[in-house]
Amino acid sequence: MRMRKKWLSGVMAMAMSAVLILSGCSSTNNEGTGNSPAPAEGSEPPAEVAAQDTMIMGRGGDSVALDPAIVTDGESLKIGHQVFDSLLDYKEGGTEVVPGLAESWEISADGLKYDFKLKSGVKFHDGTDFNADAVVFNFNRWSDPASEYKFEGDSFDYYDSMFGPEDGRVIKEVKAIDETTVEFTLNQPQAPFLQNIAMTPFGIASPTAIQEKKENFKSEPVGTGPFVFKEWKRNDSITLEKNPNYWKEGLPKLNKVIVRSIPDNTARFNALQNGEIDVMEDLNPDDLSILEGNSELQKIERPPFNVAYIGFNFKKKPFDNVKVRQALNHAVNKQGIIDAFFAGQAQPAVNPMPPTLWGYNDSIEDYAYDLEKAKALLAEAGYPDGLPDPVTFYAMPVSRPYMPDGKKVAEAIQADFEKIGVTVNIESPEWATYLDDAKAGEKDDIYMLGWTGDNGDPDNFLYTLLDKDAIPGNNRSFYVNEELHTLLTSAQKETDQDKRAELYKQAQVIIKEDAPWIPLVHTTPILAGKASLKGFVPSPLGTESYANAYFE
Repeated sequence: MRMRKKWLSGVMAMAMSAVLILSGCSSTNNEGTGNSPAPAEGSEPPAEVAAQDTMIMGRGGDSVALDPAIVTDGESLKIGHQVFDSLLDYKEGGTEVVPGLAESWEISADGLKYDFKLKSGVKFHDGTDFNADAVVFNFNRWSDPASEYKFEGDSFDYYDSMFGPEDGRVIKEVKAIDETTVEFTLNQPQAPFLQNIAMTPFGIASPTAIQEKKENFKSEPVGTGPFVFKEWKRNDSITLEKNPNYWKEGLPKLNKVIVRSIPDNTARFNALQNGEIDVMEDLNPDDLSILEGNSELQKIERPPFNVAYIGFNFKKKPFDNVKVRQALNHAVNKQGIIDAFFAGQAQPAVNPMPPTLWGYNDSIEDYAYDLEKAKALLAEAGYPDGLPDPVTFYAMPVSRPYMPDGKKVAEAIQADFEKIGVTVNIESPEWATYLDDAKAGEKDDIYMLGWTGDNGDPDNFLYTLLDKDAIPGNNRSFYVNEELHTLLTSAQKETDQDKRAELYKQAQVIIKEDAPWIPLVHTTPILAGKASLKGFVPSPLGTESYANAYFE
């Protein structure tokens, strides 16, 4: 017997309480207000001013690849969200799951079968029909390590992280029942299954394009989304054009979007003030007062849903020693970093997930900033005079929503570590290389990264980043704890949210004691845009659609 699920029930989806709504939109029609003077006799009526139809977005770094299934970085997924649609989506500005390419679904009583009813008449950008076979093609490509459509360098880390490694897959089979019905059979129940399915990495791609483009697909994406990929100038810009056949009527409202990479925060803000771009991400906190004093610009706050952290590489000694990791936790002045570099737009992080997320353990106390305690722990670990060898510290070369200036923060931490006898060498290779190196774990001793939640579920922070199943992939510390693994996989199978929350709270206790990270901050990311920009609603997940954006 199956229960009809046209909308996600409370068991399966957690809606965030705050949805950001930008300033009210004025009428865009050209009717007069009745207050305008009539044109002088014999003169021509004033020409109508055409609304701006191109949006130029400024961001801190370039994409790694444009196939969202093979990336984990936010810059790549932001583009993927414009080009691809997933079976499900998230409510604008929040994390509640809503229909996407699937207009309804049914779930079996035992939670092992999901039947999705697909929208009919939808086409990919290359004219290929979207149907159940296309869904099956995509999921088989991601799940099969031997797929002929897994090309050199491809790694489906998100699929492995969300649906288990090859020897422990959550999804057993994906089958086309008819043109508009696809059935998923699971090996075990997964509480956040629908939340996961909605994620951008599982955007449905054109099978025809993958078969024809092969490895070039990662730089020439083809989906069903509101915008069609046009051009990628590496480390410069990505151009997207309106999908004239988009299945959501009246969208997108813009004809073109250009996403420019401008690594320096100040240069990016200057470009906004000079009219070279229309909206920007990752405002330097020091520039907030300037933004608020400019009536031609607007401040846009992204709901806080992230964590920035310093990770320890367990493959390198002495970071396999828990007392060393705890010592370095005590040596970081988080509040000092926030005061110096975040202008009040952040709070110290205690746990690996933000306190706005259900299941957060607020009874855990942070490692206090205590240099004497740090020295004592190092001595207990066998290093009474500090660490004998310099530590290689990878600091992010690009600004991120949770880290406006990684190098400056790294220098502050470097100074703190020096006080307890730990010498640090900071390295910041190019972003794609940085991510590859951190994933391999051969060059870095400690590294700086962060995470913006993908789907509104604690699983997406704890399991995705710190479970042993996320090696290799998002667990770049190579941290393994079997007790933690049991808790996290049990939480995935549990459908009672209160019981799941208790499991996640227990997991956070283990993580605090093991100290695989130094959780640094949770931020409220600030974007800035022209005052005339309307309909741009930032997502807490960091991958908002540009389909509703327009200019007055």
